[in-house]
Amino acid sequence: MREFATQMEAARGGIVTEELKKVAKKERMTLEELMPLVAEGKVVICANKNHTCIEPEGVGSMLRTKINVNLGVSRDCKDYDVEMEKVMEAVNMGAHAIMDLSSHGDTIPFRRKLTSECPAMIGTVPVYDAVIHYQRDLATLTAKDFLDVVRLHAQDGVDFVTLHCGITRKTIEQIRRHKRKMNIVSRGGSLVFAWMCMTGQENPFYEYYDQILEICREYDVTISLGDACRPGCLADGSDVCQIEELVRLGELTKRAWERDVQVMVEGPGHMPMDQIAANMKIQQTICMGAPFYVLGPIVTDIAPGYDHITSAIGGAIAAQNGAAFLCYVTPAEHLALPNVEDVKQGIMASKIAAHAADIAKGVRGAREIDDKMADARRALDWEAQWTYAMDPETAKKIRKERKPEHDDTCSMCGKFCAVRSMNKALSGEYIDIL
Repeated sequence: MREFATQMEAARGGIVTEELKKVAKKERMTLEELMPLVAEGKVVICANKNHTCIEPEGVGSMLRTKINVNLGVSRDCKDYDVEMEKVMEAVNMGAHAIMDLSSHGDTIPFRRKLTSECPAMIGTVPVYDAVIHYQRDLATLTAKDFLDVVRLHAQDGVDFVTLHCGITRKTIEQIRRHKRKMNIVSRGGSLVFAWMCMTGQENPFYEYYDQILEICREYDVTISLGDACRPGCLADGSDVCQIEELVRLGELTKRAWERDVQVMVEGPGHMPMDQIAANMKIQQTICMGAPFYVLGPIVTDIAPGYDHITSAIGGAIAAQNGAAFLCYVTPAEHLALPNVEDVKQGIMASKIAAHAADIAKGVRGAREIDDKMADARRALDWEAQWTYAMDPETAKKIRKERKPEHDDTCSMCGKFCAVRSMNKALSGEYIDIL
């Protein structure tokens, strides 16, 4: 029998959980350093008590930046086996979390398979599943229906749930009055907005927030406060709708902490580069240091097919300035459900952004592997370079396909290689070029 309801309650009571021990070891921190951060809500350990195969991770701005991968079937792409293949590829590539965003079919078996077999954190968006679970049109669902789905996901072992609690009926008038270019681009946010418009009722995730907190406390589910009003284009970045919702998310964060429920806060979205750092600081202030979970930010609107790159640029800036969790973006963003290769490209882009940010903000041990790579390159030790590469298979493939005449060079420089010339010069050897 657990002595605590949530990781936050345990930390506040001085209880050292197994999850806390594992996270401290991964982050090269002492228990004395990590425990207060969990107690204060500045680090979350998303670990539902029913997700028994999880390899726990900590999420917080002072830890290694974590990567989330969105997956799940749609009406046009229905193959759960393909989605499971993506899951395993993502885990093998180092993803820390999988979000099941399925919007078609029987979602329960896939979700339960994830929480019984996948060691990564599992997240969901219950409002998507409500329509699918009940097989009823949105307007016919009740507040109780939505809450029952939250409980179902908690019982199934989901570690964190994105809930769009921060928009209210007031938001309807704001959206109409401020004339955003892209209105609401959050899929879950748009469903809640539509439900409020059709029923005339208040957002159930806001109105019944206390009941949701009790569910999350019972199963130790972390609430990821969804940003329904995140900007969907550069023109909407940092506007009134986005900031007003953020203020409400700060209030909801405080209410969750009063019940020992862990919280992450979600952020933009599309945003010009020069606004990203300020947005990270505003969130840290308003939400009192709760971990910030960002999609991108995507820094230009005109690169469909390359949005894994636009997202990585924004993600690196965001993480350097305080974001703790990056949601990957694939080349298929805005275009299609990602395939396995898209997933790989999205993960690699996000991993590069996260690692670059960790180096910049001085996360313990982040630079060590880069220094080892530099040593391997100076020695022209190709096997060591594969060891330290983020994606060794791709690196080896490129070199093999364009093999040089001489093994101590590459096919770009040949004997003009600067590293080769310097090694020979410094050791007093003759430097043969031609």
